[in-house]
Amino acid sequence: MSSPDRFEEIPERALAIYAHPDDPDISCGGTLARWAAGGCAVHVLLCTDGGKGTDDPAATPAETAALRSEEVAAAGRVLGITGHILLGHADGELEEDAELRGQLVSAIRSVRPDVVLCPDPTAVFFGQEYVNHRDHRTVGWSALDAVSPAAALPHYFPDAGPPHQVDVVLLSGTLAPDVWVDIEAHIGAKVEAVACHRSQFTDDGSWTRSAVRLQAEEAARQSGLVLAEGFRMLRLGG
Repeated sequence: MSSPDRFEEIPERALAIYAHPDDPDISCGGTLARWAAGGCAVHVLLCTDGGKGTDDPAATPAETAALRSEEVAAAGRVLGITGHILLGHADGELEEDAELRGQLVSAIRSVRPDVVLCPDPTAVFFGQEYVNHRDHRTVGWSALDAVSPAAALPHYFPDAGPPHQVDVVLLSGTLAPDVWVDIEAHIGAKVEAVACHRSQFTDDGSWTRSAVRLQAEEAARQSGLVLAEGFRMLRLGG
């Protein structure tokens, strides 16, 4: 890092662990696009199928999940994602248990990322307008527990593959960011990736573009950058 608050490293391999199909694109799509363009093998793991993510009572969860899977693939092509891991749990039914933790350990040991990105589970209340989704909090805690100590020690989930120590964890959606990634050159890719999730953003695209850019401008105010994504960083490697 050339600056104490700017994360400028391009890892060789990264794994973004999130709950719902649109979460990684909204949370860290600019960072993923920057890293992919820099030669990083970027993998995305989604814990749920997104089947309940609609306000249309006539749409079945299976139909919605199928549509959202197509949106994930389209967004992945925009960002340059190397591969997706889809666990397929139902929305709202994730449990912070050994089953989920074991699945995440298996993915970490398979991908062997230098950096893991995931939600900050300690971020619950955002002003008076938003309570962080339970799935986000569940995935955040489960990802942290999978990274440390489980994935790094051989006697945790011994059938999940050889141990792997993740060097860095970047927590998105945090109330206490301490590092920022410059995404000015990649805001277009992030906007396009988020717009792929048409089931979630049904406007003509103008609101989505504006909201994504405003989010990046707000993060940048704390960093001295023009457009940024902010994270809370943990350095766990030796």
